[in-house]
Amino acid sequence: MSSEVATLPKHRELLLSCVRWFDSWAGLDGPTGCVKATRVDWLRSLPLFAVHAMGLGVIWVGWSWTAVAACIAFYWIRMFAITGWYHRYFSHRSFKTSRWCQFAFALLGASSTQRGPLWWAANHRHHHKESDTPEDVHSPVQNGFLWAHIGWITARKHYAPKLKLIQDFAKFPELRFLDRFDTLVPILTGTAMFFLGVTLNHLWPSLGTSGAQMLIWGYFISTALLLHGTCTINSLTHMFGRKRYATGDESRNNWLLAIITMGEGWHNNHHYYCASTRQGFYWWEIDASYYLLKMMSWVGLVWDLKPVPEHVRDSGRVDVVAAA
Repeated sequence: MSSEVATLPKHRELLLSCVRWFDSWAGLDGPTGCVKATRVDWLRSLPLFAVHAMGLGVIWVGWSWTAVAACIAFYWIRMFAITGWYHRYFSHRSFKTSRWCQFAFALLGASSTQRGPLWWAANHRHHHKESDTPEDVHSPVQNGFLWAHIGWITARKHYAPKLKLIQDFAKFPELRFLDRFDTLVPILTGTAMFFLGVTLNHLWPSLGTSGAQMLIWGYFISTALLLHGTCTINSLTHMFGRKRYATGDESRNNWLLAIITMGEGWHNNHHYYCASTRQGFYWWEIDASYYLLKMMSWVGLVWDLKPVPEHVRDSGRVDVVAAA
């Protein structure tokens, strides 16, 4: 049906954009080939812009150590949901888990306001298939840094779910629900953060926080930082860093981004062997998401974590060949 959207009357297009704030699948059930990839849906993207604009609320609500701590903690908790689950589980199936645990982390990932797990994982699978080619949805090589970093998210063509690429998980109705109504969990998350601040102010006023302050810091600022931290992997790891393996694209390893994203910065490793749960292939390559998944495996929450075979890891290194 998306192929029809381009020819709809202007008022119908505007109406659909508004409806998609709440039902992201509205009018997007069919092919999207005729919709220009670089056409920004400004109205549809207003919630994304609002998340950033609300950060200016610090001018009025101020700050407290409690609010800043909540911002930082919620950043790391949700970063794990994105890196360990949206990416390594839903995109690459690099380990196994139960259905309830799958849903729990899909729910936590949805609170990150990076859309649903099906949309996220399908686009990432497409990225691996077309990495740095003209068909890549977010290649800085093809369209520059700004588009690869965040511009592509605003494009009308990329709002459509690529369900054909994610049929293994699209069979679960609870995941389809999270994906279709992808603003529901963020709205509930922001509301919960507000009432957390109200409760803390009531029980422990000495903490110096409030509902509004916790909402701004705990949700809006934390979410904006999380989004841009995640997006550095789409953009900066295809521009800056070290290429250990010849992968046919510009993926690179970047230790600083690996810290910021709990291990995702070992991007050239990942593009070389994306089946592995671990992206820091060597012991000195810090991969916090892998460490947490490993600990979860000790208590049976996840299992069958896929390693990178030693012979695969060492035989494909072009940096060693070049040094020799």
